[in-house]
Amino acid sequence: MFVNRREVQIQWGDCDPANIVYYPRYFAMFDDSTSTLFEVAGFSKQDLVRKYGLVGIPMVDTRSKFYIPSTYGDWITIETRIESIKRSSFEVKHNVYKGEALAIEGFETRVLVGRDPVNPDKLKSAPFPAEMVAKFTGS
Repeated sequence: MFVNRREVQIQWGDCDPANIVYYPRYFAMFDDSTSTLFEVAGFSKQDLVRKYGLVGIPMVDTRSKFYIPSTYGDWITIETRIESIKRSSFEVKHNVYKGEALAIEGFETRVLVGRDPVNPDKLKSAPFPAEMVAKFTGS
């Protein structure tokens, strides 16, 4: 499986009055991590649009399990990978580490989306391109 790791420093604006990360901020970090995963794998947003005719990769489901809080100034490592790929949907997993300890598990279900060929004003799920499947799954 293709994995991307990125280091993130917790900023003042990420925290609530108790000085811990306000949980929706993690979902923004996860979104950035998924975009970065595609970019590092060689599939930039421009490639998704130009080469594959996609409009985006919207999230249709998300959830997290929180184990260890983070506070202002902490460094965390977000490890992101695609766990499974179906025709057009895929499962993303984010493991967040604080030092060596697993702090958070994040889960997303996303869908590749393009314009509906019958009605370009509408969006429609699009099949996962074979070269993308190969890159993310290692097969």
